[in-house]
Amino acid sequence: MNDHSHGLTHEQRQRETALRMSAQIAKAFAHLPDAAAAAQVATHINQFWSRSMRRDLALFFAPDAPELHGVVRQAWRAIRFPAAG
Repeated sequence: MNDHSHGLTHEQRQRETALRMSAQIAKAFAHLPDAAAAAQVATHINQFWSRSMRRDLALFFAPDAPELHGVVRQAWRAIRFPAAG
């Protein structure tokens, strides 16, 4: 089944993708203390996520959004989000 069969809009798929991928990155660094994991998450997102992916993360979530992985919330201030516009 594809996403269309679940009735998700393009925007909903983008939101779910940002949520899922950010959590996967946080889980990859789970062996580190939270502060170090947060730094690694921010570094990874800044280096490997496109501007549009980082924009989507900021567009769909607040820095303290409970659905975000806790380490992603800790990493938030170190993520380089593109300027709105």
